Amino acid sequence: MVLPRNSEIHIQGKVKKEKFLTLNFRDAKIKTEVNRKTGEFEFILKNLEIGEAADLTITGKKESLTLSNVVVGDLWLCAGQSNMQYTARMLGLTDEEIGFDAESNIRLLNVKVATDYLPQEEIADGMWEEANRENIKNFSAVGYFFGQYLSKSQDVPIGLISSNLGATSIETWMGVDVLKTFSQFDEVTGEIESIGKDFKTLQAEFEAGESKWNKKYYHKGPGMEGEWWKEDLDESDWQETEIPMFWEYLGEEDHDGSFWFRKRFDIEKQSLNEDLVLKLNQIDDYDITWVNGHEVGRSFGSGNFRSYIVPKSFLKEKDNQLTVRVFDIGGLGGMYTNAFWGNKILNGKWKYKKGIKIDSKKFPKPVHPNGSIFSYPSLLYNGSIAPLHQLPVTGVIWYQGEANEQRGEEYEKLLSAMIADWRTKWKNEKLPFFIVQLANYRAETEEPKDELWPELRASQFKVSEMENVDIVTAIDIGEGGNIHPKNKAEVGRRLSYLALHYVYGMPLKKGPTYISNIIQGNEILVELNTYGSRLHKRFESEKIGGFAIAGEDGKFYWADAEIISDNTVKVWSADVPQPKYVRYAWSDNPGFLNLVNGFGLPVFPFRTDDFDLLTKGRVYQFDPHGF
Repeated sequence: MVLPRNSEIHIQGKVKKEKFLTLNFRDAKIKTEVNRKTGEFEFILKNLEIGEAADLTITGKKESLTLSNVVVGDLWLCAGQSNMQYTARMLGLTDEEIGFDAESNIRLLNVKVATDYLPQEEIADGMWEEANRENIKNFSAVGYFFGQYLSKSQDVPIGLISSNLGATSIETWMGVDVLKTFSQFDEVTGEIESIGKDFKTLQAEFEAGESKWNKKYYHKGPGMEGEWWKEDLDESDWQETEIPMFWEYLGEEDHDGSFWFRKRFDIEKQSLNEDLVLKLNQIDDYDITWVNGHEVGRSFGSGNFRSYIVPKSFLKEKDNQLTVRVFDIGGLGGMYTNAFWGNKILNGKWKYKKGIKIDSKKFPKPVHPNGSIFSYPSLLYNGSIAPLHQLPVTGVIWYQGEANEQRGEEYEKLLSAMIADWRTKWKNEKLPFFIVQLANYRAETEEPKDELWPELRASQFKVSEMENVDIVTAIDIGEGGNIHPKNKAEVGRRLSYLALHYVYGMPLKKGPTYISNIIQGNEILVELNTYGSRLHKRFESEKIGGFAIAGEDGKFYWADAEIISDNTVKVWSADVPQPKYVRYAWSDNPGFLNLVNGFGLPVFPFRTDDFDLLTKGRVYQFDPHGF
């Protein structure tokens, strides 16, 4: 593993039947007393310096532990949603495209995704590995390329920690403490605080009374008594419907309780050699699921995603019987999430029959962990980020925002608050934090107009004005039809430029940013900060592109542009004789962009107007059926 240099490192654990322990690492030898009641111990290492790999040993009279091949260097957290999560293998990168350097000194830690209502002290799972040709293919591609560039330019061991998940909104990466400063999250934070227990405690409490609850309340009704999960059940009186659905839309508005769903499915012969992962997604509120008469899983909570392992011994090639008992304790009920996020088995026609009806006001409802892993505020922070606060990191690279496109204006405040909170929890008020601005995406815009992603990008850029926070743009390296563009090596390279400046003292290399503009007749002169290198066209034979201007009426037209000095561009349009406002790359996908500086880095999107945009005033609203 990599221990952080020049930091205070707390090494903690538990041991049985030892009074004292001794830690040895390099020249350090530390003795500590074990807590006699709990068996807990702690060592504190301070101000370690870079050096050769060594063993770290902890010994007592009866027990010992050795951590081998430990180095001291810098730790970087790679966090966000799918564009940070995507690995070289997921992107289909070849060995040549990955370009593994055996001389680089990089260690990798993939943090297993975990959620909870309360901040956890330990990650759910994860193991440090030395980077090699194989395991780098299963690590964040952006993270690996970032670390590779750092390692090549600095003689420092680099530890990369990947903690991310696709399709996630920013609020699920934020702790309750900071969410409480925003009133739009009151319903969620109030619920979490009223529960006041972590998932493990809630599960233990439920299991303690589950048998009695099942017998008295849950395992009731004609379906349970008639064993409607059996393969040879007579279905002649069952009706047919499409899934996903809520049964209230079938005219059953007053039915709380159970509905039973059955479906037949086949499996390709070659797939019978392995267990089946059955993904049923979100179900409101409870379910019990059977395959060919065997129970394969049960879950509680309308927001939770169902994923069950069906043993291969339960399966056959043709005519497998899938039965799901859905139990609603109030409000809408049904299997409601599209199968795009699960098995194809889920979509299409199912047979159904109404089961027991309950009085939802009187039915006892045990408290269960409940909330979408992708959107329920604070869950991912508690399980996947909070445990890392005990490990001093050098900085954070962050690639997220796509899931917040509908609330682009709000995003600025949320991300700023999240950064400040993470810094507080890491006890480093100047913790470097580097943002990837969203890439170009969707079809190229035919005419200038307001769109969602430019507003999210603008919020990301505003956040970068915080101290020790900066940003790179991917506006020129996206793929219009692919939300996961392949060129993660360039994203990593651009992020490394920021780290090399803020952490390692090298000159800043960054894409040009807007400074000011001057209107001269029918032209606008735009001044840019080029960070010490002059403007030029990436391809001299091509137009610059990306600019649009408007007059007093605020209607924008595509504009021509010309470089007139090292840091100034002249912009004009025959459609706007009296220009007042200018925008650049202000589209979901502005198309080909040809304006760069001497580092080959593109100009950041900007606008000079202050018109109200599409997401103005939009804030988070709790949705019990949110994805």
